[in-house]
Amino acid sequence: MNNPIKNLSKKEWLIWIGSLSIVFISNILFSDVDWLTLAAAMIGVTSLIFAAKGNVWAQILMIVFSILYGVISFRFRYWGEMITYLGMTFPMAVWSTITWLKNPSKENGNEVAIQKLNRKHLILLVFFGIVVTIGFYFILQVLNTPNILFSTISITTSFFAASLTMLRSSYYALGYALNDLVLIVLWISASIENPVYIPVVVNFMIFFFNDLYGFVSWRKRELKQSQQIINKF
Repeated sequence: MNNPIKNLSKKEWLIWIGSLSIVFISNILFSDVDWLTLAAAMIGVTSLIFAAKGNVWAQILMIVFSILYGVISFRFRYWGEMITYLGMTFPMAVWSTITWLKNPSKENGNEVAIQKLNRKHLILLVFFGIVVTIGFYFILQVLNTPNILFSTISITTSFFAASLTMLRSSYYALGYALNDLVLIVLWISASIENPVYIPVVVNFMIFFFNDLYGFVSWRKRELKQSQQIINKF
């Protein structure tokens, strides 16, 4: 639980400040600034930078982001997004916080230890992924959710991303990157009806590139972790 900012490299500082700047500028370019969307985006970007480091503060910020994004989704009647982030991502972020705190890396206590997925993990992920997708599709249908196809896909990708985060897998970032692409489509559709949501599209584009960086960062640490285990033998 140390200060996560002091552990950022120069490259990560550049990515973080650059991402925050793009998000801020894209939001204030509109005369009617949505401060809630701006705050959520700033917190989300910061969470992704800390997540790339495997720092538990990423999950704490994700808890806050989930609440804010749930409110934003409620305003546009994206019930799937609201239910996903408040009913799934939020509690799983709490769970991930506990899991990450209990499993620090032996090499660096400020980072979470990366776990390799086994067959049991994969079977459970696929099974519950199918259950969640089918279950939420009918719920969204009853709620008359706009863009129900992409809303359902968003729920599926969010489930895998949150689950992989909880399991401390490097592939969590790919799950979130796929979710970002779906959300970009969803909010482009929303922006066509109301241009005030254009900054949300930009926000998730920035999230997408940050998640890709997170995946690369975790894979590097995972390979290093595996090499150290091999060297012990």
